[in-house]
Amino acid sequence: MTSAFKITKPKMPSALSDGAFSQLEDDRLMMSRVSDCEIFGEERSNLCFDQVLFKNVTFSEISFQHMELTDCIFEKCDLSNADFSDAIIHRVEFNDCKLLGLNLSGATLSNALFQNCHADFSAFGYGNFKQVKFKSCSLQSADFYECKVKKIAFEYCDLNKANFVSTPLHGIDLSSCSFSKLSVSMELLEGCEVSSAQAIGFVQLLGLKIKE
Repeated sequence: MTSAFKITKPKMPSALSDGAFSQLEDDRLMMSRVSDCEIFGEERSNLCFDQVLFKNVTFSEISFQHMELTDCIFEKCDLSNADFSDAIIHRVEFNDCKLLGLNLSGATLSNALFQNCHADFSAFGYGNFKQVKFKSCSLQSADFYECKVKKIAFEYCDLNKANFVSTPLHGIDLSSCSFSKLSVSMELLEGCEVSSAQAIGFVQLLGLKIKE
């Protein structure tokens, strides 16, 4: 199973200068590599990161509301419980990251890739998704409440107990994903692609009993 659209990769320069969060100028950091460090206890808004590689960075007790991320890559970072609500995220990759409880509620994401990430209990509610892919991610109990979606893909993800209430699932293929329970709005389920085993679960959500 593959998605019918491609994600545009971040446009990174061939060389990046070593950078640090303390080097922000006018709340902006550009064309930098931030690695092997911890960013702790920062509460800022309207930050802008452009062409930045974050590698092995731990974000602890962080609130970066209304942040802009453009052409950025996060590799093996820990963003657990970080508050990135209402962020604008464009051409960004999260690879092998720990995203437990990450708050991206109200965020706008376009051409974003989440790959091999542990994102249980993450919050995406009221988000706007356009060309976004989750690949081989754990999204148990993740919240996608009342999202606007256009070209979103879930490939080989664990979606158990994820919440898609008030989010239209038309054209979304969940057949490669695993879950025993999913919260959805039945009136917005039409056109969602599922496996035959998953379909039985949705039939049970309707209160129907299946005879063998």
